[in-house]
Amino acid sequence: MYRREFLTRTLAGAAAYALVNPNVTQASAGTTAVTGSAQKLKIVKRTIEVNGKPASVFGLTRPDGSPGLILDAEASFDVELSSEIDAPTLIHWHGLTPPWDQDGVPDNPAAVITPGERRHYNFPLAYGGTHWMHAHTLLEQNLLAAPLIVQTAEDKKRDEQEVVVLLHDFSFKSPEELLAALKGKGSGGMDMPGHDMGAMTSMSGGSMKMDMGNLSMGHGTAMAGMDINDIEYDAYLANDHTLDDPQVYQVEKGGRVRIRLINGATATGFTIDTGGIDATLVAVDGHEIEPVQGRRFPATMGQRLDIVIEIPREGGSFPVLALREGARQRTGFVLATPGAKVSRVATVGDADGPLLGLDLEQGLRPLKLSGDRRPHRSYGVALTGDMATYNWSIQGDALDVAVGNRVEVAIRNMSMMSHPMHLHGHKFQVVGVNGRAVNGAIRDTVLLPMMSTVTIAFDADNPGHWPFHCHHLYHMASGMMTYVTYQA
Repeated sequence: MYRREFLTRTLAGAAAYALVNPNVTQASAGTTAVTGSAQKLKIVKRTIEVNGKPASVFGLTRPDGSPGLILDAEASFDVELSSEIDAPTLIHWHGLTPPWDQDGVPDNPAAVITPGERRHYNFPLAYGGTHWMHAHTLLEQNLLAAPLIVQTAEDKKRDEQEVVVLLHDFSFKSPEELLAALKGKGSGGMDMPGHDMGAMTSMSGGSMKMDMGNLSMGHGTAMAGMDINDIEYDAYLANDHTLDDPQVYQVEKGGRVRIRLINGATATGFTIDTGGIDATLVAVDGHEIEPVQGRRFPATMGQRLDIVIEIPREGGSFPVLALREGARQRTGFVLATPGAKVSRVATVGDADGPLLGLDLEQGLRPLKLSGDRRPHRSYGVALTGDMATYNWSIQGDALDVAVGNRVEVAIRNMSMMSHPMHLHGHKFQVVGVNGRAVNGAIRDTVLLPMMSTVTIAFDADNPGHWPFHCHHLYHMASGMMTYVTYQA
């Protein structure tokens, strides 16, 4: 779906939705009143250098040119957003739970930001954490994204240095060109046709039933016919930098560093590798978990990791790498104590990056115990696709919910590609992995590897018409999006 078509369909769909759901409040389009306390945020065009060449990209910056927002969890989201680019777009507050009419969601005409427009957003912040914001159009590929950090009182008390890193995949081609190439290349039936699932599915009582048999994977295991990466990008970036000229953060000997890492890539999963230094994963998608020790942590598109590292007392230089899934390319940044020598790190490694699976996911536990609540409603959906035509879809139950319901959704990936699934306007808990019940992490984006099943549960407490979609930009633009709709 090209940029103009995407926005045209967004506006048309929103108008139709308003007709059948008149009780949903919509913000008025155009300039709105701004309070003096509002933080200023601008959609801008900028130039960066990639592989020695200038690249024209977009950004979300504060008045001083720094990217993104840092907010106080005890205050409200009070932001004035203005657009200085020549194209309309949608800006989504990924990880937050704003009212429907204050998020950049498709099917909401008030969400479209037009050139020269200024808009005020003001809503309560429910929690802190590492979040981000990005275009909900193809402009996301052109780096129209930035960190959105919500600091709590506890964050401010910690004796930690914070490092915020946004990962991205970059191409000198336009997103329209990339999508057209995907639509035209085909793959000889590499994937399972999305409209012919045969004996693997049956419908019973309005719910989709599937016999997964021995097909369930999801543990990083390769399988014949699996398609890991759709696009060969020109570069992989960490805060706009490649490893040829990485960002170097000066840190203290013996100090603690909290890395707030955001995978803002449109079509690339990464494994975060801390190399020869131990690390502790303390939060995912902005929500604290029971600490997990390690040196490698997977992050699919849209997910965030808070990783704490204790710098050795003897000091030194410590590269932190993001390894591209199933390929040798990598990006990253460097933590270095004063006077330490920073050695060059190649942009291509000696081995392919690990495949992203569910081994870590099924072992994550929320730091605060969640209540054992039985769902009021259970739904089943299937992720399907046809690589030959590059069409993707979500089939199964309509996700119609009522305010106050505890909702459970079993998601089955019936395709030979992974899909990072993101729900707008809500946080959810992972409560099942490949048929096994778990008291899993609180998230807003969860990976569905090929032939895997993940069950999520959430409270229907934010009325609206909320997208539920694959966070692979080109899967979403090719049809892998549905909606959680509140009953009138």
